[in-house]
Amino acid sequence: MTFKMWGKSVLPKVPEFKQKHLSVFGRGISRILSVLFEYPCIEEIFQVKKMLRNESGYNLMISFAVPYPVHWGVAWSRTENRPIAYKWIADCGDPYMGDVLDTFRKPFYFQYLEKYFCRKADYISIPIETATNGYYPEFHQKIKIIPQGFNFDLNKKGSDYQINNIPTFAYAGGFIPGSRDPRPLLNYLNSLNIPFRFFVYTNKPELLYEYQSELGDKLLLSNYIPRNELMKVLGKMDFLVNFDNNTTLNSPSKLIDYSIANRPVLNISRNFNSNDLLDFLHGDYSSRMSIPKAEIFHIKNIAGLFLKLLD
Repeated sequence: MTFKMWGKSVLPKVPEFKQKHLSVFGRGISRILSVLFEYPCIEEIFQVKKMLRNESGYNLMISFAVPYPVHWGVAWSRTENRPIAYKWIADCGDPYMGDVLDTFRKPFYFQYLEKYFCRKADYISIPIETATNGYYPEFHQKIKIIPQGFNFDLNKKGSDYQINNIPTFAYAGGFIPGSRDPRPLLNYLNSLNIPFRFFVYTNKPELLYEYQSELGDKLLLSNYIPRNELMKVLGKMDFLVNFDNNTTLNSPSKLIDYSIANRPVLNISRNFNSNDLLDFLHGDYSSRMSIPKAEIFHIKNIAGLFLKLLD
């Protein structure tokens, strides 16, 4: 196994300002550059092109997005005279032009780059079948469903769980206002006069500080922790919470960790159902979310799916 790393970015970063008004300006400029030009990830087109210029003779080449400029760079490098590999699989975690979760839709001119790499790729792998509609119809025949892969011990799944003295549950992940939104749940929890403990692991815990001041030690906030530690925590919960993306084009990767943890999952959609929450708090998990078995995501099986495309 040989690792070849391309160089660090040479594009200047948008400066980060400490002053509040300048900080807002800096974030705005960064967002505009990202939406209009995929800056600074656009640089990876050239880095990938340079990396692959002397590569050839492979059976299989797999490129991963995000960022999508990696796919664009591979497409630029691959020609009829030098295909680099017998087969090229472009793996896509979420749709690009068909993304509906971002606040801003991608500018129309990026469709040409998306269609460019889709034409050149032999296969386009996506994690869930319902995301197919996020890609241009003329490439649907190239799409193969390959879930995300994780390395874990199947024999230890859920073995550490014991019923907690009071209802204890957790959520791990980010938030998207209006879509993956925790406010309806927290507002309702704040109205309940029963004991519980809700652990939240997120990259922006400060968004929930106002609720913590009201709920006290019922709401325990934390920044992200290493995945191995998180898996131990999730396996000890009575149940887990998923805030739905409210779209069939994206599936939160956290559901894979939830499946491995082997605990019931309460799905919170845009139409929040307080009765389901009350049932969970009383140990009735009959309305639990249906998620695939953990075995599907084992890296041994996922690697096999990629290799099978060579047949």
